[in-house]
Amino acid sequence: MSGRSDKAYEGQSITVTFEADRCLHAAECVHGLPEVFDTARRPWIQPDGAAADRLAEVVRRCPSGALRYELTDGGTEIPDRPTRITRSSTGQLTVRGELSVDTPDGVRAETRAVLCGCGQSRLQPYCDHAGPCGQ
Repeated sequence: MSGRSDKAYEGQSITVTFEADRCLHAAECVHGLPEVFDTARRPWIQPDGAAADRLAEVVRRCPSGALRYELTDGGTEIPDRPTRITRSSTGQLTVRGELSVDTPDGVRAETRAVLCGCGQSRLQPYCDHAGPCGQ
């Protein structure tokens, strides 16, 4: 992984950050709050389109962790406890909880991630659907 490509979308009471490289297009955001997440609109994320607590709930559904949030009052996502790891039939690992992930750019604190199980991802250790584990 060669650097992060985070983009922040600031609202009145919540800022949503999107890391495009990690998005696996699960569409939890678009289905959960189409009034906030609309890929046909620019900017495609409009944080003031819903209440901050509802928006935070939908962001937490993002399995890859490509979407994150921070409340204006400083609140952030509380990791699931205990940490849970689920392996798909193809080997992809979905992880939710209190995580420290070793990446080429250093250790990252995470609450959600989809990790590559086949070794073919260009975003190691994250899955990018390039190999059989992401199919």
